[in-house]
Amino acid sequence: MSTASKPKTLDEILVEFAQHRQQMQAELQKVIVGQDEVIEQLFAAIFTRGHCLLEGVPGLAKTLMVSTLARILDVGFKRVQFTPDLMPSDITGTNVLEEDDQRRRQFRFVKGPIFTNILLADEINRTPPKTQAALLQAMQEREVTVGQETYPLPEPFFTIATQNPIEQEGTYPLPEAQLDRFMFNIRVGYPTASEEEQILMATTRSERPEVSKVLSGRAIANIQKLVAGVNVSEYVVKYVARLVRSTRPKDPEAPPYVAELVDWGAGPRAGQFLIQGGKAIAAMDGRFSVSLDDVRRVAVPVLRHRIATNFQAQAEGLTSESIVERLLREIPEPEIPKLVK
Repeated sequence: MSTASKPKTLDEILVEFAQHRQQMQAELQKVIVGQDEVIEQLFAAIFTRGHCLLEGVPGLAKTLMVSTLARILDVGFKRVQFTPDLMPSDITGTNVLEEDDQRRRQFRFVKGPIFTNILLADEINRTPPKTQAALLQAMQEREVTVGQETYPLPEPFFTIATQNPIEQEGTYPLPEAQLDRFMFNIRVGYPTASEEEQILMATTRSERPEVSKVLSGRAIANIQKLVAGVNVSEYVVKYVARLVRSTRPKDPEAPPYVAELVDWGAGPRAGQFLIQGGKAIAAMDGRFSVSLDDVRRVAVPVLRHRIATNFQAQAEGLTSESIVERLLREIPEPEIPKLVK
């Protein structure tokens, strides 16, 4: 007589999740050398249904990183190379007129590459705003409207876009409304000397490393539910609200230097992403409660594309990232309420 298996405890679920995460990291590292912070932020976005914007100079394996990530996840993957002549229908799909056996004509919707689980929008700033806007509804509502019909996108769905920050000729900067839909703005930096030597050794060989699939779409959905259930205390929420409000130049809580150097700050969506990112970091570390350090680990990639610096900041060589780092050093932690005996 078979006995029913006991349900897993929360600790067992977290341990299993941490093992999956380590397995994913190990598979990625077969192809990608270093970039641990970038990989952690990509994982955090996937586990919280977020989208990412990868920025880095050419040759830093941004596209390879995303395509390899798709290979270790048992989900659909499509890559779109954005060009100046790309049309919105090239991404979303279009209605085509067909004729059946009885010579009756009717429209049939042909799905575009956006109908996938992981969409790699390569060099997204090389296409005009009209085509960039085709992603707005998909990224926020996870659906696409063509004509009078609305089509839901498959779950899970992530957009991971790349752009080159140094070459601006023939590019179209993303509008603020679209930037705000990216959970993270991830900067991909140069490798260290030892990492570069490993890259040169690995990429000049004839054999290509094989990676194994780790998670299915259903497993990712279950992990997303697990991460969403991570506990966030009122103490952490107060800190997040204070940090976000301090980026706004006209807010009474903002330090004087923010009013001098910033044109506009982050909106409420930044606070939502800070908490969601903190949840993912806590779960990946095997904890079921968000700490302030978890929030600080994701603060820069969440906030740097949501703060616009003015001419004075640019003249002083200050960026939105340096302002966020200063805020993280100076914004005090909320007071813990004292227990009344």
